Amino acid sequence: MIIIGIDPGASGGIAVWGNGLTTMKKCPNNVDDMSEIVNNAKNTGYIENHNICAYIEQVHAFPTDARSAAFKFGVNYGKWLGILGVHKIKTVMVSPQKWQKYWQRRLEIKFPKEKVKRKRRIKEIASHYTDKQVTLYVADAILIALYGLSEEGSDIVSQEIKSK
Repeated sequence: MIIIGIDPGASGGIAVWGNGLTTMKKCPNNVDDMSEIVNNAKNTGYIENHNICAYIEQVHAFPTDARSAAFKFGVNYGKWLGILGVHKIKTVMVSPQKWQKYWQRRLEIKFPKEKVKRKRRIKEIASHYTDKQVTLYVADAILIALYGLSEEGSDIVSQEIKSK
């Protein structure tokens, strides 16, 4: 099973889990680079005879967001959905609350309410699943991909992490 985890914001990223974390990148600035990552994951799945599925964070703009910022955010989200659709990849939209609640239950922790502290904690957890350098850009995408693996019935996420 290959799972693509996507945090669709401009400061988000993408993570691909095949036999381990094979790809993790900051959200590319253009559609061609976005599509290339998805296409590479799809080709790997085809070659290795694996099913492929994408889990993308289902997000929306807040009323307090500036109109132009909200529009840019929605455009990036739409690009990801379009790319996944063109590649005919099963796509599951998951709210931030849902995947974060999964990790809180699983690790018996509470994420901090303050965004900066919460992002750092998520980065810390994501780094336990790879020996590669995890950045704030890709941390959410990694945990979204691992959440997707669990939802698809994989036991790879059975590796336990002790909270610090």
